[in-house]
Amino acid sequence: MEAFHNFNLASLADTALSLSAAFVFGGLIGLERQYRQRTAGLRTNILVALGAAIFVDAANRLGGHEGAVHVMAYVVSGIGFLGAGVLMREEGNIRGINTAATLWGSGAVGACAGADLILEAGLATLFVLGANTLLRPVVRIINRQPLDTISVEVTNSIFVITPKKTQKLALKLLIETLEKAGYQTQDIQVHQFGSDEVEIQAVLTDSAVEGDLMDHLIEQLANMEFVNQVFWSPSTSD
Repeated sequence: MEAFHNFNLASLADTALSLSAAFVFGGLIGLERQYRQRTAGLRTNILVALGAAIFVDAANRLGGHEGAVHVMAYVVSGIGFLGAGVLMREEGNIRGINTAATLWGSGAVGACAGADLILEAGLATLFVLGANTLLRPVVRIINRQPLDTISVEVTNSIFVITPKKTQKLALKLLIETLEKAGYQTQDIQVHQFGSDEVEIQAVLTDSAVEGDLMDHLIEQLANMEFVNQVFWSPSTSD
């Protein structure tokens, strides 16, 4: 039988080593994500790394290095679809891009482990963790740069505080009011604000606005039903 023919203790030990490495390295990446309460946490990153390692290890055993390379290409695209599922869109708010990218990194780590590149998988894990931890202070420093710096692109955002139960209606009225005033939005985000309210942030496409006109628009928005608070602010854009 084919199953008995494929039984090989040395190959089984090699597979165990690859999967163990994928489990440990994926777990290290997942621990950081779990600590920060991200959508894809400990278990998800471990499963992604393990899944990639299993596919690549099986292909490596059945088809040699050439087969493993082909499967790794499919793993890359497959993780891309999984990452797309992590991206959430809620009332114009897109979240999870960094989490999706981390899953892609976990898949790459697992693929390296499955291809018996254990040291490379460990090195890749360090770089993924470094990107998610060590670069955070750098991001904060950049975001704290003054807005009059030449290299900083300034955008203008309008913030509306509204009760959770009227979030959809307030968002609709906000967009309609901005369109009537001739302002287009390039992004709309919804954030938690306290326990019973949300903050709707509308990022305008206009990089320069007149203060008097914007104040008039804010006054108009303040008179909207369901709006508890409204204000506008310049900010840096990605």
